Amino acid sequence: MQHGKLITFEGIDGAGKSTHLAWLASFLRDKGLEVIVTREPGGTALGEQLRQLLLDHRQAMHAETEALLMFAARREHLDKVILPALERGAWVVSDRFTDASFAYQGGGRGVPLARLEILEQWVQGNFSPDLTLYFDVPVTISRQRLQSVRTADRFEQEPDPFFERVRQAYLQRASQFPERIRVVDSSLPLAEVKTAVAEIVEEFWSSYAPSR
Repeated sequence: MQHGKLITFEGIDGAGKSTHLAWLASFLRDKGLEVIVTREPGGTALGEQLRQLLLDHRQAMHAETEALLMFAARREHLDKVILPALERGAWVVSDRFTDASFAYQGGGRGVPLARLEILEQWVQGNFSPDLTLYFDVPVTISRQRLQSVRTADRFEQEPDPFFERVRQAYLQRASQFPERIRVVDSSLPLAEVKTAVAEIVEEFWSSYAPSR
């Protein structure tokens, strides 16, 4: 049995990544694959409880506490969902993964990257996604999108400079891992973004498609 693949979607809140996640899952299922769609923080019963705590705008916490909780949820996510699925040959599509911790807790909150790297190594060792789609969009556009869809959570209530730092951290991460992280200009019209995503996914699939 061929090992599965992990594809992650990243971007600041309001980047529009979730719009394309369902399309990717459908694309992979049409190829005859078992597909697991999940998210971070979350993905497990414990992870979803931690998600509620982390996103609750009434809950203040130290930046390092936030980082530790994110990685705690990720450890459960890997153990209960991601690794078992990959081992049985399923493909996993996750709305966010470790890159988000480097962007939000590192860039946004200012947690030293060296500490996040220690947590990354502790929780997942050398494991990383096979492909990451980073949906890049200016903060002004992401703000406009967020205002039209829902009540802001604890992260979404942060001021613009916070999201500027998060965005720059994502871009830095993308330049650090160009083979894995593909940048999608999410400020373009929806149809053009979908075309860009489809091209990246088709290229990835042609390289890693299971032999039949």
